[in-house]
Amino acid sequence: MPWTIEPRDPRTQSEGVVAGYAHTARRWPSQPLLARPHDVGELSGPAKLERRLPPSQADLAGRGANRAIGQLILLRARVVDEDGAPVPGALVEIWHCNSAGKYRHPNDSNDAPEDPNFNGAARLIAGDGGLIELRTVKPAAYPVPDSGGWWRPPHVHFSVWGRVWLSRLVTQMFFPGDPLNEHDAILNAVRDPEARERCIARLAPTARGPENALVYEYQLVVRGRKAAPRL
Repeated sequence: MPWTIEPRDPRTQSEGVVAGYAHTARRWPSQPLLARPHDVGELSGPAKLERRLPPSQADLAGRGANRAIGQLILLRARVVDEDGAPVPGALVEIWHCNSAGKYRHPNDSNDAPEDPNFNGAARLIAGDGGLIELRTVKPAAYPVPDSGGWWRPPHVHFSVWGRVWLSRLVTQMFFPGDPLNEHDAILNAVRDPEARERCIARLAPTARGPENALVYEYQLVVRGRKAAPRL
């Protein structure tokens, strides 16, 4: 019997067009998708993805005179499949704004100050246990332009590449206990409460991390009914 992947429950995935967030309508197709067979061109990719997308250092916070401003944190994210088995070798891209709510990107119009010591993005390879660790600073909330006073809560973007070019998960991680979480249009576009909860990191006991950093743990499930919502 051939192995198949069950269709995803739409309640566990983000709605395509989010009310009040104009950009989502530009990113989402206006017509139904057409299915076509996948041939070698779609299913093949580099034998080692890191050759095409080289990894970076696992540190966005810097040290000493080059230390970024903000609360130091350590992100521990584990990439697993639908059975909870680790996915070693997965390539994970991470990006977020600085501790003032400013992205290191020319299109960010927020007037928050830039931090010259904060790079803003990293690319890591999951180890044998599917684990990646990133030393960084906690991102801040920031206002969404032309949205009538909507502020996005602190969050971190993740992009997980699979072994073929079509296999990619793009999602966001939120921080526990932040009062803006319950008002965020992006997070609440995931209609299932349990699926939304899977988007929120867990604060680990301080004894399990560096003395000067808070540790947040997060799990990236790349497929199956418990897959991380695509955000």
